[in-house]
Amino acid sequence: MSSYERFYAVVRTIPVGRITSYGAVARLAGLPGHARQVGYALAALPDKHDVPWHRVMNAKGEVSSRRGGRPYERIQRALLEDEGIVFDEVGRVDLEAFGWP
Repeated sequence: MSSYERFYAVVRTIPVGRITSYGAVARLAGLPGHARQVGYALAALPDKHDVPWHRVMNAKGEVSSRRGGRPYERIQRALLEDEGIVFDEVGRVDLEAFGWP
């Protein structure tokens, strides 16, 4: 199984209404220290997939910026809010309240 597939397998297990960090995904996939590679893997997802990429945030509980013309940050926040995730006034999520695992 490729590293990307290992990351996707972990992300698929994140429950609705919970979030985790890129670093946690890497660690749970058996590749600690590869948080940036998790970001690359999620950015490489094809248009049609079953990976809940929006549940992965940076270690500060923030939506990470992405390159490209699509408004991913706005989409990610909307998807998370639809799942009951609450953002504070500076755009962070309380990892104690919503973090996983």
